[in-house]
Amino acid sequence: MQLHHLTATKAGQMFRAKELSPVELLDAVVQRTAEVEPSVNALTEQMLETAYDAARASERKFAAGEQDLGALEGIPLLLKEEQPIAGYKAEEGSLTEQGTVADVSHPIVDRIFDAGAVVHGRTTTPEFCCAPYTHSKLWGVTRNPWNTELTPGGSSGGSGAALAAGESILATGSDIGGSIRIPSSFSGIVGFKPPFGRVPGMAPFNQDTYCADGPMGRSVADVAMLQNVIAGPHPDDQASLRPALALPVPQASAAQGMKVALCINLGDYPIDPVIEANTRAAADALRNAGVVVEEVSMPWSRKKIVEAAWAHFGGIMGPFITEVAGADSDLLMPYTLDFARRAAQAGTFAEGLTAEAEIYAPLGALLSEYDALLCPTLGVQGMAADFADPAALLEVNGEQVSWIESALTVPFNVVGRVPVLAVPSGVAPNGLPTGVQIVGRTYDDSTVFTLGAALEAELDLWTQPSWWPQMVAANA
Repeated sequence: MQLHHLTATKAGQMFRAKELSPVELLDAVVQRTAEVEPSVNALTEQMLETAYDAARASERKFAAGEQDLGALEGIPLLLKEEQPIAGYKAEEGSLTEQGTVADVSHPIVDRIFDAGAVVHGRTTTPEFCCAPYTHSKLWGVTRNPWNTELTPGGSSGGSGAALAAGESILATGSDIGGSIRIPSSFSGIVGFKPPFGRVPGMAPFNQDTYCADGPMGRSVADVAMLQNVIAGPHPDDQASLRPALALPVPQASAAQGMKVALCINLGDYPIDPVIEANTRAAADALRNAGVVVEEVSMPWSRKKIVEAAWAHFGGIMGPFITEVAGADSDLLMPYTLDFARRAAQAGTFAEGLTAEAEIYAPLGALLSEYDALLCPTLGVQGMAADFADPAALLEVNGEQVSWIESALTVPFNVVGRVPVLAVPSGVAPNGLPTGVQIVGRTYDDSTVFTLGAALEAELDLWTQPSWWPQMVAANA
């Protein structure tokens, strides 16, 4: 395994055994970034001076055999730009915010620094994080290292692309409609959408039941490690849950005897045959791990789910974008204007709340019988890196659908109190990975990590060095 594609778990073991130093690992990801970043464009900025200071401080701790180490001691990590750092730019991928500097840090940012992580840069997003792809007038096009003609997804696309390319060891994301899980699927990594309130946020979105900040990494254990750092109550966020939930190290063997429901289309979502095949392979892998997997049907309608989502966006995110942009709407991306327009034309917020309860009812009934639900993350194999027309339709199995109808992530924001772990399931003919979601009962985070560990062990895909995309250095 090349150093830049280590897992955080392995890196920590090597640090403690004095087989690797934090400075050496930072050197490796910085060198890799210089090689591939011109092709991928996943970073908004690097923070190398502070990163090397942190890496050297961690190096001294490990060399001295200190026991008082942070949970992320010495681990290179990238922060999604949406999560502000006091004194650094907070531009949200928008020309309307160009040059803005944050005066406060996001709660998880402080926790990550306090845990000893080596934060060495920040990752790209679409403008105001309102698209499932990652390109903007401000930062340009972020490309998928598996196939640079295609997107790594969005809105945490920079984090997904950077992890896949080997530009860091851990990264953060946020998810309001799939923004962690979509890049996890397209980029071949692991990501977790925590349930509402598990991770503290900032106003106004800390009050948004659809929205969650969460961890992204190269293994289930890595993602659990970062999740434990960022979770827990915070004095600035009244919605943050107490006490903090401490996930145990995920054990694949603990999944034996669990019962999982498999649903390929969540009712009526069109699914590419390759994605269906890879999802069924994931179900078989769980069966091989001793999990009881039974196929079920869901009475959901994607039309109703999408209508509920737009009504919700119309109450919070759409007006937020419109207010922030103000008189500078001519500077906005077409997808941002389209998002605000659709949100403004949606049903009322109250209608959306009613629909959310109706959508949850069959899922709640299902999860009273099963420990979790397994389904695809996306119905489509991929999208162009510079996907330009927000009104354009995607073809899936001969059916024309909007991007939001191709994302099986959205229902689990509509019912935002369920934990969802996204893991790879295989690779499609276009070279991009495919992914599945493990959806747990409300606030039952531990179960999805246990099942994820079992799936990771049985599929044995992203645990292999050969999994990661082979990129040629841009200057080679």
